[in-house]
Amino acid sequence: MTDNLKGAIFIVISCGFIAATSAIAKNLGMDGGADLHPLQVSFGRFLFGFLTLVPFAIIKRPSFEGARWSRHMGRVFFGWAGVSGMFAAVALMPLANATAISFLSPFFAMILAILFLGERAGPWRWGAAAIAFSGVVVLTQPGTDAFQPTALIALMAAMFMGTELVFIKSLTGNEPPLRILLINNGAGAVLSGCAAAFFWEPVSAPQWVMLAAIGTVMVTAQSFFLRGMKLGEANYVAPFMYTTLLYAALYGMLFFGEIPSLATFAGAVLILTGAAILGWRERRAGAKEPIATPFPDR
Repeated sequence: MTDNLKGAIFIVISCGFIAATSAIAKNLGMDGGADLHPLQVSFGRFLFGFLTLVPFAIIKRPSFEGARWSRHMGRVFFGWAGVSGMFAAVALMPLANATAISFLSPFFAMILAILFLGERAGPWRWGAAAIAFSGVVVLTQPGTDAFQPTALIALMAAMFMGTELVFIKSLTGNEPPLRILLINNGAGAVLSGCAAAFFWEPVSAPQWVMLAAIGTVMVTAQSFFLRGMKLGEANYVAPFMYTTLLYAALYGMLFFGEIPSLATFAGAVLILTGAAILGWRERRAGAKEPIATPFPDR
């Protein structure tokens, strides 16, 4: 039975957890904080995310027969690259700025879908993309002393997450959510562990606690997200994903003393406006799995 109000509430709660993972990652990676390499942080995110899912897997015993492994592995690789890039970005720039830039991922997904999936984009989609990318220009202020070079890391992370969205689109609706989450977190733990081994530094007990928190909080966010999408209609509840930015700005102020500038507000508004228009057009077009719908995977 559809319940849009409950669905929206679950999505908003999910957004609070999503932003919390970025805040924890920022504390782990920033100078003066725990100062861990971003690849170690992403390893903790996938490892403890997988361990959180193990009890559910033991109880429900999901089947892996018929899994589209090539698509899963593509999703895992680009998801890991996006997560690692995002964690590196939040450690070096304001949390709200990095989060705003991450909402460009649907536009990279749109471009890839046009190039490789044969999808078409009309003036509304291209117009939405132009609005969103103009927001990045306003937010980062290239050519001025206020330019943040680390924004390029966040932009690259958004590109990787956009590529991941293409794979997610081909999986959701065709495979059970628990199987998708298990493969993503399990294979992600192996991949991120191999990458982190080249940069490994000793991890203290408090750091392990924070790494565990990232993994468990992210899986919790994914669970609330999936529940919200199941309860409510996608065209109603999906826009509430943009409250992630509000949480990021709040956490940035409370825990890191980051006061959003006028450029941050203006750029974020343009990015979210473009993303909202893109999502509206896809839902109006009747897309079964709108590629513009943000998916929690940080």
